[in-house]
Amino acid sequence: MSARTPLVRCDGVARTFGTGPTATVALQPTDCTVVAGQRVALIGPSGSGKSTLLHLMAGLDDPTLGEVSWPAIGDRDALRPGRVAVVFQGPSLLPALTILENTALPLLIGGMSDAEAREVAHAALRTLDLDALADKLPEEISGGQAQRVAVARALAGNPSLILADEPTGQLDRANGAAVVEVLLAASAHAGSALVVSTHDAAVAGRLSERWEMHSGRLHSDTRETTWSR
Repeated sequence: MSARTPLVRCDGVARTFGTGPTATVALQPTDCTVVAGQRVALIGPSGSGKSTLLHLMAGLDDPTLGEVSWPAIGDRDALRPGRVAVVFQGPSLLPALTILENTALPLLIGGMSDAEAREVAHAALRTLDLDALADKLPEEISGGQAQRVAVARALAGNPSLILADEPTGQLDRANGAAVVEVLLAASAHAGSALVVSTHDAAVAGRLSERWEMHSGRLHSDTRETTWSR
C-alpha cells in the first residue's frame, strides 16, 4: 500500500444520540482522512463534536450515518490492540494492576508472551521517566503520572494511528508539555499519524495541521484560525 493510503477514512459519517424530540446531533455528516505522518490538532469549544469524531475514528462507536474504514490497517478487528492507540482525558488505568501490568496488558491481549510484554512495557515507561513506578498501583501515583502511564501504554504497541482526546486536559502545564512532546516524538519515530483534540492553544501550535469543529461540523486544514476555550 502507498504511504498515502488512509489509515482512517470517514465518508459522510454522522452521529446522533437518542431519538425523537430529545435527540442530540453530536456530529454532522463529515468527510475526512488521516494518513501516515499527519499531525492534526482537532480544536473547538466543548460539545462541538471532537470526542465523538475521535471515537468513531477509533472504532469505539458506530456512526448513525456514513461509514468509517481503515484502508491501510484492515477491518475493525485489526485495530486493537496495537494498530490504533487511544489516549483518553480521564483516568483509564485498572486499579487492581500495577503500573507495569497496566502498560503490558494490551500487549498480552495481542498475543505477546509475558516476558516480552514486560520488557516492552518497561521500555515504554522508561521513555516517559516512569519506570521507577512500575511496581506501584494507580492509587499510589499522582493524576499527572497516571495520565503519562496511559500514554506509555498506548505507545507500547507501536501504533500506526494515535488518537488523543484532550490528553493534557487534567495536567499542569509542565506535565502537559511533557506528554505532548512524547506523543510527537513517538509518532515521528514510528511514522505514525497523530490526532490530538485540545482546548490548549499551546498544544495545538505544536501540530502542523488544525481541524476546527463547531456545532458538530468539521472544517479541516484550517492552519490559521482564531478560537478560544
